[in-house]
Amino acid sequence: MVIGIIISLLLLTIIAYRGFSVIVFAPLCAILAAITAGWDPLPTYTNQFMGSAVVYVKNFFPIFMLGGVFGKIVEESGAAYVIAKFFARTLGEKYTMLAVIMTGVVLTYGGVSLFVVVFAVYPLAATMFREFNIPKRLIPAAVILGSATATMTAFPGTPAIQNIIPTQYFGTNAFAAPTMGIISGVLILALGTLWLQKRAKSLMARGETYYSMHDSVNEPAKLEGEQEAPMSTFQAFLPLFAVLILNFVFTKLFEGVSPDVMATTAKAPLAAGKPPVATWALICALIAGILLMAGMGWKRLKKGNTLMLAINAGAIGSLLAIMNTASEVGYGNVISNLPGFKDVSSFLLSIDPGTPLLSEALTVNILAGITGSASGGMSIALEAMGSRYLEWANQLNLSPEILHRIAALSSGGFDSLPHNGAVITILTFCGINHKAGYPDIGMVSVIIPFVLTGIMIVMATVTGIY
Repeated sequence: MVIGIIISLLLLTIIAYRGFSVIVFAPLCAILAAITAGWDPLPTYTNQFMGSAVVYVKNFFPIFMLGGVFGKIVEESGAAYVIAKFFARTLGEKYTMLAVIMTGVVLTYGGVSLFVVVFAVYPLAATMFREFNIPKRLIPAAVILGSATATMTAFPGTPAIQNIIPTQYFGTNAFAAPTMGIISGVLILALGTLWLQKRAKSLMARGETYYSMHDSVNEPAKLEGEQEAPMSTFQAFLPLFAVLILNFVFTKLFEGVSPDVMATTAKAPLAAGKPPVATWALICALIAGILLMAGMGWKRLKKGNTLMLAINAGAIGSLLAIMNTASEVGYGNVISNLPGFKDVSSFLLSIDPGTPLLSEALTVNILAGITGSASGGMSIALEAMGSRYLEWANQLNLSPEILHRIAALSSGGFDSLPHNGAVITILTFCGINHKAGYPDIGMVSVIIPFVLTGIMIVMATVTGIY
């Protein structure tokens, strides 16, 4: 039983690493594992695989779609360029690395997708690295550190999907465990930045330059002078902060309304259970951010069909992102229901140092690593064992907010193994191969977050601070 699961996982990992679409091969690998367990392939596909994939799309498509549209408008309006130039100008040559990282932090904490950030930030990052002859192999790690670590899993209120998924299992909101989130987020960014700065000095001392050890593809042209400033720095930042602030406001607003009142006043019937407050709040915040950013960048967006193209590109791009993740969720759902997986889950649940946090952290990390997806791995883990973790925590009077934050932090550990789709995309777009670029990616997005998750578990268990 377990052998079939292992073979299926290895095959999917190799296929993803080679660049083939998981939309096509995830169901095939899931069926392979099911056949080894004696399951019929067609019911496995239509009921187990597609059943969970469709539920995931139903729950999270609005966030993917609105986030994609918002990100493209941020890019096409020129706001991303203005923000990047602000940090480059403010921090200067000595802190070029930090300028790239902080640009990613601001954009993603403001609601812009990681995949949009790399396309928006890379040209300026490459220009700055090239000007100061910093090894180009460090650009992917800097982009990922700024956009796919602290602002994806740690900081309270972040609109990343990884911070929204736990709300549906633990009854929390996007601002759960704020102290733990802030401490872990700051430490991830600080330690990651120190690592990359040290690496830059070490590589440059050995004679490595910008042009060493990378493919000469997608090399941006040199920027001659300043681009036309489409808006002020204040205007560029305003919609990003608006999304964060309005997400908090709408969260508190919707939490203050009883589910019974919602059920009696809604024009459409509500589904049974607690309303998805975190999802509703983020939908409203992103819509407001889109409208505000379109207004701030109207000078550029009104030219030609720029606004229409940005909306269309954002919406279409979100389809690929959510279908990739939904396929990974469907695959994981099949695996988690196979008889062999019960032995794995029983082992993980048997890890009992007096708290469910260690078991939760390992489960989410393992499944995120298996699927190569933070959101996919976490969804599978919480769907399979979230209710048991919550029951366990209630028995110990452990706040569900701690479960939420540990789950989110754990999703940002082993997810960034070499077969991760975002890792492959960023390395390819930057023209860096895995051998040159992945060691630093692994340090800032796998090792540092994983270690800090362990530290946060100890902090919450020993001190009760969260």
